[in-house]
Amino acid sequence: MIPRRNFLAAPAAFAMPFPTPAEVIDCHAHLTHPSNPNQARLDRALIDAADKLGIGQLCCSTLPPRRPAAPESWRECNEATARAVQRFPGRVLAWAHVNPGYREAVDDVKRLVEDRGFIGVKLYNEYWANEPVLFPLVELCIRLRVPILHHAGHTMWLSAAQPKISDGSHFSDLARRYPEAMIICAHICGGGDWEWEIKALRNAPSVYLDTSGSVADEGVVELAVRTLGAGRILFGCDMSMTASMGRLRGAEIAEADRTRILGANMKVLLARRNGR
Repeated sequence: MIPRRNFLAAPAAFAMPFPTPAEVIDCHAHLTHPSNPNQARLDRALIDAADKLGIGQLCCSTLPPRRPAAPESWRECNEATARAVQRFPGRVLAWAHVNPGYREAVDDVKRLVEDRGFIGVKLYNEYWANEPVLFPLVELCIRLRVPILHHAGHTMWLSAAQPKISDGSHFSDLARRYPEAMIICAHICGGGDWEWEIKALRNAPSVYLDTSGSVADEGVVELAVRTLGAGRILFGCDMSMTASMGRLRGAEIAEADRTRILGANMKVLLARRNGR
């Protein structure tokens, strides 16, 4: 139940000053796999939804329909992402998706970042984030000065389907080994114990947290800001676009913190590639 006073006051939150679309970056978005016959229409719909919600740029990856991905599979995905960058200039930024279990992953990421302007790496759950198989890729991203967006969740009911889904403990351990790495713990609202996840990252100051996901619990952003500080929180949707934007619009935080989360923090990460 929502108290009537809170219900009547809610529209005021949406009337507050809000960053312009040029200042808003969705750090976690996905494009449609080319095997889908509706790919072009669905990708266009993603941009249209961003327009309606005031999102200026979307950091996108394309994921294969079957995982774990082999090189030929992730290369098809990355080519699709590169085409979307050309189709929607200035709107789509490209994450490189790879499987770190293959030696080709390091060379592919290096080429995509240096030659094709990809902004960093999107990893799924083939391995826990702190397994040694990831270390060469993490070291490359440190040299290239680009971030890693890593699938995450602290949950029980997905354990059979995702036996190596990483959580805050894995990212904290990786950050102790590589404190200079820019690691983004994905979709805090994707399901599972988000409060545990936030608290597990308290002592890993180089790990960022994205706010994406379909879970509509209250207080997620507020706890993240109190526990980690607004400088470590990134706005993301992971395709739950209205829920994710509503979460930031309705959060009871300072307007300066809201502005940082909605885009300023991600701009800082992206600028490091150019040594800024």
